[in-house]
Amino acid sequence: MARIAFRLRVKPEMLDEYLRRHDPVWPEMLEEIAASGRRNYSIFHLGGGELVGFYEADDDAAAQAYLAKSEVAARWEADMGRFFVDQDGRADQNADTFPEVFHLETQLRAARATS
Repeated sequence: MARIAFRLRVKPEMLDEYLRRHDPVWPEMLEEIAASGRRNYSIFHLGGGELVGFYEADDDAAAQAYLAKSEVAARWEADMGRFFVDQDGRADQNADTFPEVFHLETQLRAARATS
C-alpha cells in the first residue's frame, strides 16, 4: 500500500472560495476519487494558502491513471486549476509529493515481529 503526502498552494486571494468549493466537493468527484482506489484522503490548511494532503492507495499509479482518464476529474481539475500557485497541469497529477519518513503501525509490526 502506498501512503502519499502532497503539497499545494492556493492563491491567498482565492482561499475562501477554494475552501467553499470543498464544503462539499461534488458528489460525483467524491465517487471518482473512491473508484480510483484512493482512500483515507484528507487535505489540511496550514495557513496562508498552504495545503498538505494525504491519501492511501494500493496502487497509486493505477489511481492516478484512473483519474487522468476520468471526465469528472478533468472537469473538477479544470475548475480548480485557477486556484493554485506554481502548478503546471492538473493538481491531481502534478502536486509536489514527499517521501514517508515514519509510520507508527509499520514500525510497530516490524518491532513486534522481531520480539
